[in-house]
Amino acid sequence: MAVVGMGGAFPACTDINNFREKLFSNQSLIRQWDRPLAYGKQVRSVVSGYITEEEMGLEVILDPYTHSYPETYIDKLGRIPDANLATADMGSIWAMLGALDSIKMAGWTTKETESEQTGVVVGSGGAGNLILRVAWHHFFVENMKSRIAGSHTIDRTMFYRDAANISCLLKTRGVCEAIGSACATGLGNIGHAYRLIKFGLQDRVIAGGLEGTSLETFVGFDGMQVLSKGFSPEESSRPFDINRNGFVCSFGAGIVALEEYEMAKVRGAKILGVIDEYFNNSDGDGDMFYPSFGGQQRLWKGLLNNGCPKPDVVKMHGTSTPAGDAIELLSVVDALGEDGYHVCAPKSQFGHMLGGAGAVEFITALLMLEKQMVLPCLNAVTLNPELEKFQKADGWEGPSKPLAAYRDIVQQKAFAKEINHVTCLNYGFGGTNSAMSVSRDV
Repeated sequence: MAVVGMGGAFPACTDINNFREKLFSNQSLIRQWDRPLAYGKQVRSVVSGYITEEEMGLEVILDPYTHSYPETYIDKLGRIPDANLATADMGSIWAMLGALDSIKMAGWTTKETESEQTGVVVGSGGAGNLILRVAWHHFFVENMKSRIAGSHTIDRTMFYRDAANISCLLKTRGVCEAIGSACATGLGNIGHAYRLIKFGLQDRVIAGGLEGTSLETFVGFDGMQVLSKGFSPEESSRPFDINRNGFVCSFGAGIVALEEYEMAKVRGAKILGVIDEYFNNSDGDGDMFYPSFGGQQRLWKGLLNNGCPKPDVVKMHGTSTPAGDAIELLSVVDALGEDGYHVCAPKSQFGHMLGGAGAVEFITALLMLEKQMVLPCLNAVTLNPELEKFQKADGWEGPSKPLAAYRDIVQQKAFAKEINHVTCLNYGFGGTNSAMSVSRDV
């Protein structure tokens, strides 16, 4: 399966070229966020990889009654027609822009794009929270009429909104759907698109995931006390470091154009990467939140048993949560051994984009193949020199060395290396696990 285009929305970046430049120069895209900061001691964390309307070339048109509801948006760069903007929330606009960039890079004609053989599979992790919060507040609390919410509350907040907006903008006639799997959503949608093409149901698919900027989402995770605090913004996301204390809640979008490999080769398309295989599973242990070493073992087994090559780089999920990072690194070592590859953690640079994480991080894998450089694990200063508690428990059958033993495969700065194969990993609440192997075209 050929990847022939990519695009999206990235914190503190003007476009994908700026994104590439900042990533490989070891920069952090995480900033202090004024929105949660305004609530003082009501929140614990105030850092995020967030994106503003202005940074995306958009102007917000507030409703005339409350002056706080984004009734619609104006695209100051003229990329999306007003009619399509009226049915979209912020994240859906990012998805449409990413789709336009992907198709342009892919070189698909209008006829190909509008074909019954071109599908859309794009999802997000949450609802259109900003739209919902203001609409329901004015109905239930302020006792205002339902029309105050406007005529597009439903289509701007439904789970399927991102795929629907892309399809309506591009006039595609193939499959159009959204797959939701928490923080594995982005990679899961790309994986589903891969299978649609693999089994001959579509020739081309626009695929990916996103999470639109939402204070509501941020506050929800802050209430769970799982967000990073106590560090400067650029030091807040620290996968594998002994002092990690939570993830950075961030936002963004990653959209890719997939095409059946032989079709792409015949028409002379530039192939950014070749998807070798996708595998996903569930932990099956009944735990909504705690990661499962056994589930990840089975994930690796399923991927590698399908003939995937040993990767040169593993793009980790690496959120900076205490248990998650340790189990993930040990599961990688269990599957691949202690050397011959490196790991990278893109969330160390831009935080956890939730529904967008897997898709944006898949794009970072494509960029590593292009650049022939391994992205860093920023802030992984000190790995635990002692065994994790779960390693000391009865029944543990994984690696018996502490995380510090694997220092060589966890580097804090980007570096050059021959990269032919990358494995991407993403996990989500509910015990869902996803893995994808992508290779350089030869």
